[in-house]
Amino acid sequence: MKVSADRLSTVEEYYFSTKLKEVSSLIKKGNPIINLGIGSPDLLPPSVAVEALKGSLNDQYANNYQSYIGLDELRISISKFYNKWFHVDLDFNSEILPLMGSKEGIMHISMAFLNVGDSVLIPNPGYPTYSSITNLVQANPVYYDLKAENNWLPNIKELEKNDLTKVKLMWLNYPHMPTGAKCDLSLLKELVDFARKHEILLVNDNPYSFILNDNPVSILNLEGAKEYCLELNSLSKTFNMSGWRIGMVLGSEQNISNILKVKSNMDSGMFYPIQKGAIAVLNSTNTWFDQINKIYNERRILVWKLADSLNCTYDKSSSGLFVWAKIQGNKKSKEFTDDLLYKHNIFIAPGDIFGSNGEGYVRFSLCATKELLIKAINRINE
Repeated sequence: MKVSADRLSTVEEYYFSTKLKEVSSLIKKGNPIINLGIGSPDLLPPSVAVEALKGSLNDQYANNYQSYIGLDELRISISKFYNKWFHVDLDFNSEILPLMGSKEGIMHISMAFLNVGDSVLIPNPGYPTYSSITNLVQANPVYYDLKAENNWLPNIKELEKNDLTKVKLMWLNYPHMPTGAKCDLSLLKELVDFARKHEILLVNDNPYSFILNDNPVSILNLEGAKEYCLELNSLSKTFNMSGWRIGMVLGSEQNISNILKVKSNMDSGMFYPIQKGAIAVLNSTNTWFDQINKIYNERRILVWKLADSLNCTYDKSSSGLFVWAKIQGNKKSKEFTDDLLYKHNIFIAPGDIFGSNGEGYVRFSLCATKELLIKAINRINE
């Protein structure tokens, strides 16, 4: 009996899902693994979030089904947050849709806008979920190159050389994961113009705005961008709330309405106390960002030292939650990372899992204490 759908032949289990099983198994066997592989913040969220969650558990409707569009208060808080930090005006009634994490939004957007056989522009290297969901909805991934010689930024002249007649959607992600590259408003404007010219929906996935980045930017800051652009964001990295699953998609009323048609058939609203916690942090002050970036900067300096010990090179001007480093020598990315795991009990991510242009690179996470990072450096230098 055939029990699986044909679409499953187009995807594999997520790399970190399988690799973390192996890492967990090694730990159970007594191996002292230092995990620098994934971007799951180990720092606590702001205390106001936890207090707001606890304080709302006994509210009258806390345990009921919630609105598909979230609490008014949550959408108002998101609107104010975007106005304060990105200088973007958003109508909380029609241009904001809270999500259970922005990863959910990638699926919702793909289901709302892609037909079978449509093409999707996907960055190489980039977040693997863009490709897997494109395949699951039976659209066609068309990869566009991001390379070190162009600072990991899209080359619009090269993009124009593609057959764009079937392209419906383009994924963008700045500050970029995994490379940490930043994109300024001038290039974003060129990309918006490109999307407008070819009638492509441009989606900027923007969860790393505030991590080691002095100039947070939203694509929606550009005049006329809402018609051709969506932006995803989340509280996972910004406020150390990855397990809370709080994201958002922002854009024109029509585009948000289309996404809601999908979302409202797939969940029954976000848990009320979680929404209350989100509201509390969205109204927090900039001292929060100063605090977490001080910690991440100290950790990044140690990761640079670890990379130096491994004879890897890196760009000190990059931003985000990772250090992207180039391997020296002839080893492939997975060979390098497996050697590090089995010989030194240090887990980092191989660059090729993010696309073919990631071959020869590795990614270090900053989600580990200074003590663990020093221990990792010492293991290499022993």
